This record gives sequence, structure tokens and C-alpha cells, in this order.
Amino acid sequence: MAAQKSEKKKPGSWFYQWFLNNKVTVILINILLFLAVIWIFASVSWVFQPVGDFLAVALPPILLAGILFYLIEPLVELAERHLKIPRILTISLIFVAVFALIVWGIVNLIPIIQNQTQQILDNWPLYWKNIENTTRKILNDSEFATVRDQINQQLQNISSEFTKQLNSSISGWFSNIGSAVGAVTNVLLVLGTAPFILFFMLKDGPKFKGYLLKFVPTKFRHSTGELLTAVNLSLSNYIRGQLTVAFWVGVMFSVGYAIIGQKYALTLGVLAGFLNLIPYLGSFLAIIPALIIAAFTNTFMVMKVLIVFMIEQTIESRVVSPLVVGSKMEMHPATTLILLLAAGKMFGLLGVLLGIPTYAVVKILVSRLFDWFKTVTGLYDEEEQLGLVAPSDDPTAGGTPPTAEQPKQEQHSPKS
Repeated sequence: MAAQKSEKKKPGSWFYQWFLNNKVTVILINILLFLAVIWIFASVSWVFQPVGDFLAVALPPILLAGILFYLIEPLVELAERHLKIPRILTISLIFVAVFALIVWGIVNLIPIIQNQTQQILDNWPLYWKNIENTTRKILNDSEFATVRDQINQQLQNISSEFTKQLNSSISGWFSNIGSAVGAVTNVLLVLGTAPFILFFMLKDGPKFKGYLLKFVPTKFRHSTGELLTAVNLSLSNYIRGQLTVAFWVGVMFSVGYAIIGQKYALTLGVLAGFLNLIPYLGSFLAIIPALIIAAFTNTFMVMKVLIVFMIEQTIESRVVSPLVVGSKMEMHPATTLILLLAAGKMFGLLGVLLGIPTYAVVKILVSRLFDWFKTVTGLYDEEEQLGLVAPSDDPTAGGTPPTAEQPKQEQHSPKS
């Protein structure tokens, strides 16, 4: 009778077996409900328009302050822990030093970069004309007769399209002078607000994690704290690594171009440092304008530019990047390139710059969520499914039952 009672009769209803007692169906229903919630939110997106407007105003200075926070925080921690300098005093001294550095850059570097950039823009039509003439001379060879017309047509299309876009942009700037003033105002507001946000980030940075965890239920505080630590470490490694490497790349290119006598050395170096923020592609994009300018100086200058590029790449890959541990994001190169292409297509330059750190944060969140899903559902417990669970040491859990002599032996065993 006991055996008959322990055996439960499975319900014969097909609806119960295929829908109510089927994990796959339950998961699909949950996905459908999730998509339905997204559709509902999209239908009432006007409700969230004020939130979008607020983020459009508040997010840029917070992002700028966050980037500067990850750069300055190690100095503040070093001064506070090892040199025993008060945190407020360290932050104030760093602000004064940064302000003095900015003033020095505005007085000394900005005029040089502005002058060189203006010269490049003034001479660019001449450079392009020389490129066209050189290309036509090469195409006059009989070997290129079959593709001569197509290449000439493409060069003309590129030149006309470039001129058209430049004219439309200039006319748009003058016609939308109000928008231009608004954009300049927004930039000034960001630059004026970010230092105040940065100051309080540096001042209250160590308390921020504990403050956030107060709003998390006690059951989830430990896991949430580990998640925040992982996200913070990933962002700090990437931002510090990329900006440090980009700075030294700009310095190396500027010094190298100045040594070989390349025109516009400082501007080309700054451009190389900025483009180096794009992984794998930045340095190769930065060498293109340098080679074009060198090509119209002399052939020997092209060789010297290539030598500078090879030396810079060697120093960067063998010295700078290995020393800057944070530059390693543990991402496959193919994943990085696909991510850059997709983010650039969807969000432009901002997507190219912020795509990889955003991906790193999302990857951490998804991996933690997937670990939680595996633990809760038990769908990935391979040992239990294959019957490979090790037998328990507890005699009451199964196996050979204890004999009657065992308790007696334990009673007479001497106490340690």
C-alpha cells in the first residue's frame, strides 16, 4: 500500500504536459511577456520624454567627470594612504595643477595647433589636386587603359561630393547660427559643471558603494557589491589604459615627426593620440594624413614617416601597453572590430568611443544574470542530470545502513 501511495499518477491531459508542466513553454511565455512589456513602454514613450530630456542635460557632464575621476582617483588614493595627506587637500592641489596645465596648453599649444590646422585646410585642395594629377599620370600607362575611365570618374565624384558637402556644411553653419550658439552653450555648460561633479566624486568616492548598497535588500547586498566592484574595475582598467596609451602615442608621434622635420608635427601627433582611442584601427587611420602630407614633400620623407610609425608601434606594443595593465580588456579582436562597426553605425563617433566600455559592463551584467539563472532553474546541473553526483558521507542519506555495533563502539571510544 505504501508503494502504491508513493507512486503518483501522471495527469493524462496533453495541455498539462505540453504547457503547464513544460519548462521550454514557460520560458517562451516569459519571453513573450517581456516583449509585450517592451511594446507597451514603447507605445507610451511620451511619458518618458522628460526623463530623456533630463539625461540629455545631465549625462554629458557626468560622463566627463567620470572619465576624469578614473584618471585622478589613483593619485588621490596614493596621497591619502601612503603620504597621509588629507583627501580634500590632495583634491584641491590636483585641481590647481590641472587648471595651471590647461592655462599653459591654451597659451602655448592651442595657437600652434590652430595655426597648423588652418594651414592643412588651406593647402588641402592643392594636395588633392596633386593626388589627382599623379593618379592620372599613372593611369596614362597602357596597362591601366581598361580601368582608366572608371577611376577618373570616381575621382571626379569624390571631389565634387566633398565640395558639395563642404559648401552645404558652411551654409548650414551660417543659416543655423542659433543652433551653433546653442551647441557652444551646451559645451560651456558641460565644461563648467563637470569640475564640480568631479570634486564631489573624488571627495565621496569611497562612500558611494556603501551608499548604494543601503537601498539593496540585505539578501542581495553581497552579490550586488561584487557586481559593482567588477563593473568599477572593468571601467577603470579600460579608461585609464586607453587614455594613458593614447597620451603616449600622441607624444611619440609628435616627437618623432618633429625629429624628422615633418610638417604639422604637433597637430598630426595630437590627431594620432585621439584616433588611438579606437582600438586596432586608430594608429593606421592616423598615419594616412601624415603619409599624404609627406608624399608632397619628398619621397624620402615618406620613408621617414613609415620608420617613425614602425618605431612607435614597436614601443607601444612592447613597452607602453604591457606596462598599462588596464589596456587589456580580454576581448577577441574580431569581437572588438564587429562592435566598433556596429556602434559606429548606430551612434557615430560617440558609439565608437563608448561602445567597448559599454559592452564590458553589459557583459558583466549578463554573465552574472546567467549565473543566477543557472542556479535558480537547475537546467545546467550536468552532474545531477547524468547521475554523477558523489555519494553522501551521511549514512542516513542512503547506502549501507549502520550496524547495531557502531553506536556501541562510539560510546566506548576514549575521549580525546
